[in-house]
Amino acid sequence: MNQFEKATKLKALHEGTETFFIPNPWDAGSAKLFAGMGFEALTTTSAGLAWVIGRQDGGVTREQSLANAKMIVEAVDLPVAADLENGFGDRPEDAARTIRDAAAIGLVGGSIEDYSNDPARLIYDFNLSVERVAAAAEAAHGLGFPFQFVARNENWIHGINDLDDTIRRLQAYEKAGADVLFPPGLRTLDDIRTVCQSLTKPV
Repeated sequence: MNQFEKATKLKALHEGTETFFIPNPWDAGSAKLFAGMGFEALTTTSAGLAWVIGRQDGGVTREQSLANAKMIVEAVDLPVAADLENGFGDRPEDAARTIRDAAAIGLVGGSIEDYSNDPARLIYDFNLSVERVAAAAEAAHGLGFPFQFVARNENWIHGINDLDDTIRRLQAYEKAGADVLFPPGLRTLDDIRTVCQSLTKPV
């Protein structure tokens, strides 16, 4: 498959009516293993890569992340998306650059999170978070193929167990152009159901 075909397939998988399982390879070898098990698409893991090279999650550079993702893309004939952390910078233009760079190495999807990597303010301020999503979405939608841009709210995996804030942010990210929404760490089926019912895009 070429990049456009892979992107189209990934979009269809996200928009299907059945549950879509997507595993997280951390290198080319694990990507081949997952492909051989019959998975239809893959997405990289930032933590997995960090641990492989002896770093903590959040300690990998844009260049290291994309070099690893490129090896995974080249190892399998499947759609591959990537965990692109916070876009490797605080500014909206950093998020946009990361999306463009991701597409340039063959990725057909990627997530940008609102975790700042700063202990003093774990989650970016609301307005900045939305600006970052809007910039990334604009970059993704200008690529000429249906790159699946995922906006992540990191509240629940950083101890901010505020469902109302999570929904407020995800709704704003959806409005700002995200194709998919991802709130990792939700703990109950009721919370998951509430979030899904609050959004129109895939979760």
